[in-house]
Amino acid sequence: MNWGDREDRIVAAGEYVPGSLDPEARAQLDARLATDSALRAEMYLWQDRLLPFASRVAPAEPDTGLWTAIAARMSPQGDALPEAPGVSAMRAAATRSTAGRPAANDPVWRRLWRWQLTGGLGIVASVVLAMLLVFRQPAVEPQRHLTMLQAPDTQRTGWLVEATAGRRIRLVPVGTNDPVPAGKSLQFWTKPQDAAGPTSHGLVRRGTPVELPVSRSPPLGAQQLFELTLEPEGGSHTGLPTGPIVFVGRSIRL
Repeated sequence: MNWGDREDRIVAAGEYVPGSLDPEARAQLDARLATDSALRAEMYLWQDRLLPFASRVAPAEPDTGLWTAIAARMSPQGDALPEAPGVSAMRAAATRSTAGRPAANDPVWRRLWRWQLTGGLGIVASVVLAMLLVFRQPAVEPQRHLTMLQAPDTQRTGWLVEATAGRRIRLVPVGTNDPVPAGKSLQFWTKPQDAAGPTSHGLVRRGTPVELPVSRSPPLGAQQLFELTLEPEGGSHTGLPTGPIVFVGRSIRL
């Protein structure tokens, strides 16, 4: 994996979200997510793209005896278990059509057939488990909002705000942001459309993600304003923005 190649990073993030990465690649990506804000942003975007598909499928419980049957047929003592309907007939047909090959009761043939059956059942179990993990979602998903914070003068995106109703607000840096001048601080604000004034979410360090519970914020809604302003060191002394807006944007509901 070439982490310096943007296409490779996008593909890796896209495979990470549904869980299709191999264990070694997933462990590498997990480690990079802690320090790579751009990679985290790609992962969040893939979540936003893929998770809506899961809500289109109703939750379903597998038959109560399914896992027991799969476990029994994968048991080392599987030869002593009753065969599934049709397996005996298929084995007999295969024996009749393989003249000159080992008979069905030959030890070598029996071991080969058992490993083939075990492999097939393992694939079926993996597919069923993957479907349950991807499509089994709560009947009611909490509202989620995404906001791209852009510089007013250049429209350059510098931060993303992901807000989930009843859970948390996450501010994530994207790319490289300009240094904060000496004696100044970045302050994070929000204001719903019908609110009388903005609410401060505290100070932000350049290039450092911020996460806070939604209980510290006004109720979330579409077109909610989020912004970062440049304030005196330590933050605004009035409880309201006093400095220039560095990044600003309005939320959209996902």
